[in-house]
Amino acid sequence: MATQGQIAKSQRQPKFSTRLVHRCWRCGRTRGYMGKFNLCRICFRELANAGRLPGVRKSSW
Repeated sequence: MATQGQIAKSQRQPKFSTRLVHRCWRCGRTRGYMGKFNLCRICFRELANAGRLPGVRKSSW
């Protein structure tokens, strides 16, 4: 889990566009970020399995 300082630092406007840090809005994780949902892969899976993400279904074939 991200510390308060890391979260505050990532919310500031970066000096260069390549320094932009995307974070999960739920847990603050930077890796495995899914931009369409603003979630990391772990939180995405938890919410999708609970049925809290509209339009997302578990695939089965």
